[in-house]
Amino acid sequence: MDFTKTTEQDSLYNHLENMSALELIQNINNEDKKVAFAVEKATPQIEVLINVIVEKLKIGGRLFYMGAGTSGRLGVLDASECPPTFGVDENMVIGLIAGGDTAIRKAVENAEDNDMQGWIDLLNHHVCKKDVVIGIAASGTTPYVIAALENCNKNGIATGCITMNLESPLHKVAQHPVVVTVGPEFVTGSSRMKAGTAQKMVLNIISTSVMVLLGKVKGNKMVDMQLSNDKLVDRGTKMIVEEINIDYNTAKELLLKYGSVRNAINNYK
Repeated sequence: MDFTKTTEQDSLYNHLENMSALELIQNINNEDKKVAFAVEKATPQIEVLINVIVEKLKIGGRLFYMGAGTSGRLGVLDASECPPTFGVDENMVIGLIAGGDTAIRKAVENAEDNDMQGWIDLLNHHVCKKDVVIGIAASGTTPYVIAALENCNKNGIATGCITMNLESPLHKVAQHPVVVTVGPEFVTGSSRMKAGTAQKMVLNIISTSVMVLLGKVKGNKMVDMQLSNDKLVDRGTKMIVEEINIDYNTAKELLLKYGSVRNAINNYK
């Protein structure tokens, strides 16, 4: 391959086994400090991808995340948090992981090397031209992801990626790539570390920005969040109290009656 796989380069540190707990903490933290600056450099790419996603979701499309291992798990995590946080349908943002749901908790042997399964997984969800598919792979070489995006491109489906390696196969195949170069990991090749942190940061930026642009946040509040526990009911009640200046108990009654902060405020008379 004609690119430098920085995610596999030797760690800047050696003899880790001889370090004290404090030395390990400080050195890992020093490496982690580099991640936000690396993400900042990718801001223009992230902006382009967000605008594409918003355009597609406004016409009824969906957002797919695809990955293997840590990358796949992070995509599934971000997708799973969109409905409770923003009150959107569970099928608006979908996370797919090589090896299926089993792979969320346990590694599935050779799943990421199957260059047919990614496209099959997308077809099982009836992927179409209104959708956006984002491949996530620190290395940028995962066959499960790359082949899926190649098939998307052939079928007129918008594609993006989140990878840590410039000029990697995934970078080249994605129509709207996001490349965050975080450099070698503290433990050589352990891309669940800085690479995983960078991926999580980018996913947070993408999903949050998309939902704000789709009108799922008012002011700075999650007015469409699902009321799935007492903490969230309490949070929602306080939002209503603050917004329309009524007492706590009345606000809570409105919230439980109408099912969301937005609906409670809109129906208050």
